[in-house]
Amino acid sequence: MPNHRPCALIPVYNHGRTVAAVARGLRAQGLPCLLIDDGSDADCAAVLDALAREPDMHLVRRPANGGKGMAMLDGFRAADALGYSHALQIDADGQHAVQDVQRFLALSRAHPDALIGGAPIYGADAPRARLYGRWLTRVWVWINTLALDIPDAMCGFRLYPLPPTLAVIERAQVGRRMDYDIGIIVHLHWRGTPMIWVPTRVAYPADGVSHFKGLRDNAMISLMHARLFFGMLWRSPRLLARRMRQALRRVRA
Repeated sequence: MPNHRPCALIPVYNHGRTVAAVARGLRAQGLPCLLIDDGSDADCAAVLDALAREPDMHLVRRPANGGKGMAMLDGFRAADALGYSHALQIDADGQHAVQDVQRFLALSRAHPDALIGGAPIYGADAPRARLYGRWLTRVWVWINTLALDIPDAMCGFRLYPLPPTLAVIERAQVGRRMDYDIGIIVHLHWRGTPMIWVPTRVAYPADGVSHFKGLRDNAMISLMHARLFFGMLWRSPRLLARRMRQALRRVRA
């Protein structure tokens, strides 16, 4: 598609050891990269400065750490300003399977209005506590969307169509830190954005860098679920009417 211009957004906070391999892996597949430095220390900042001198690598530098959500919001706006139509979100720590990017891109070219999301396949290295937390979030997301359409709301490997995404982030509170992935996907679902899910392996290397803070981030995620619940209540007539229309279309088909 001539108007399908994707890029990759990589939020970075002290991932100096892994971010170069992720960014160059994406560039090898033809994706320009926007590196969003979310207040990294000097060592990581130097790695990002070096990467930004390579072709099709752009650096967006935040003055202080604000969280994954804030980094992504700045990244979306920067991608739009550069003329891109779609943005692939991928973690800087190497968790996500870069080799699956072409599957995301092919589906996005065929369905340019859709969000292409990663449906994670976990191995034995996945922390049990994380998996239990994801199951709880999955149930809350099903409640808050009145649908079973979202298999995983916390996987940060997604290809967003920028027009509906920008419309959401300018009007809604989608979260500043680890609550962001949940907030934005529920708001996009409420908006009626089509979603297609791609099974993809997620790794948890033993020496990986995680910025998930159990008490703080779980509290923010719980608050996001509560906020979305009350948002669902006043949207429920419209959401239920949509479900009825979808069911009727399936019966007629």
